[in-house]
Amino acid sequence: MDGLLKDKVALITGGAQGIGLAIAHTFVEHGAKVVIADLEQEAASKAASELDGEATGVACDVRDLEQVEAACQAAVTAYGSLDVMVNNAGITRDATMRKMTGDDFDVVMQVHLRGTWNGTRTAAAIMREQGHGAIVNVSSISGKVGFIGQTNYSAAKAGIVGLTKAAAKEVAFKGVRVNAVQPGLIRTAMTEAMPQKAWDAKMAEIPMGRVGEPSEVASVALFLASDLSSYMTGTVMEITGGRLM
Repeated sequence: MDGLLKDKVALITGGAQGIGLAIAHTFVEHGAKVVIADLEQEAASKAASELDGEATGVACDVRDLEQVEAACQAAVTAYGSLDVMVNNAGITRDATMRKMTGDDFDVVMQVHLRGTWNGTRTAAAIMREQGHGAIVNVSSISGKVGFIGQTNYSAAKAGIVGLTKAAAKEVAFKGVRVNAVQPGLIRTAMTEAMPQKAWDAKMAEIPMGRVGEPSEVASVALFLASDLSSYMTGTVMEITGGRLM
């Protein structure tokens, strides 16, 4: 199969559903061999089996560095290299500061920020030896502006931006690029479960007047993963329909 990622090997964390799964589909369509890493082996394997191309699933808790290292090694063992890493795994534990528990704060920081650091660190180590590679970190518009009830999530997603820029400076000379995306309101199972009042309030902030689709985030991830963005590193690309620009 010809495509922008022909013969490239990509690992996507949190790839069994939502935006991660959309990225997996898009990457396979463009010729990549994909490893889906997700918390549950069954979900990862099922998602991989439904992709129209070479793909495999591995269990991985991104909070655990050893599990992330094992997932990356699984990609190299199965397909011979690791060319693209997408750090997408995430959770929410929304609550106002007054009601948020310390555990709610810690687990969100661990999954998003520590998980992204684990993935970036591990993938970069492999990629710098290869002399090439692209890492795409999934932040959020919440990391740019902050939302009520998301002091944990906003802090973690803002942290991913700083991590991305610092990591990009460290590995650029080795041919490894590190960029981030900041999706806004995207149609997923999580967002569609929001109360109508919350949905309407968010829609009112979007100049394009519509919600984004997971495939639209995947297209930007494809751009950053491919040679189309060969002279870009340390950048943050908003995918928001113009929301809060």
